[in-house]
Amino acid sequence: MITLRKSSERGHAEHGWLDSHHSFSFADYYDPQQMGWGNLRVINEDRVEAARGFGTHGHRDMEIISYVLAGELQHKDSMGNGTVIRPGAVQRMTAGTGVQHSEYNPSPKTPVHFLQIWIEPEERALPPSYEEKYFSSADKRGRLRLVASRDGREGSVSLHQDANLYASLLQPGERVELQLASGRQAYLHLIRGAVRLNEQVLESGDGAKIEAEERLQIIADEDSELLLFDLV
Repeated sequence: MITLRKSSERGHAEHGWLDSHHSFSFADYYDPQQMGWGNLRVINEDRVEAARGFGTHGHRDMEIISYVLAGELQHKDSMGNGTVIRPGAVQRMTAGTGVQHSEYNPSPKTPVHFLQIWIEPEERALPPSYEEKYFSSADKRGRLRLVASRDGREGSVSLHQDANLYASLLQPGERVELQLASGRQAYLHLIRGAVRLNEQVLESGDGAKIEAEERLQIIADEDSELLLFDLV
């Protein structure tokens, strides 16, 4: 069964310097029917104006993934990490027992557009940790590229949860497929473009909750970028 979540149905927050869309309940947006999917808890699509950002704030007991779509995002945290992530980078931070961090757009002119994703860990009170890896456009072209997984296989970042995250760039007519093991579910987030998921049509910003499906087939109708989560 596939349940579509249209882009226009997402929560929306506009703060001037920040324009944010929430696939699931977050901050002031609350919908008891949209509290996550499996161990996937948050997908926020954020656009931050030049020279603005999120000041230092804390997190606990969450796997936090940042995926930059355009521009640059400067990260600093209480573990001593300081980096600027750009399109192609996948950043994973395990908040665990507690971490403080900030996210800032270092450009004086250009907005940054990124996704922040939260996945619930399989254990609480883990030691905080950080990881970042780069995946080129060519690496994601016409295929499902594993970018995050429990065991860090295929060069992906590692998660403290039984979850697999795939990224893909598709041209019109290209297709990718994923076999789902028994008892697993999935979530598709279409970053941009238009695709058919087992004949269900998704457009930019749409999501799809997937359960009791053995095989997923995704066909692009135009240039598209997507994330696909394989979850328990």
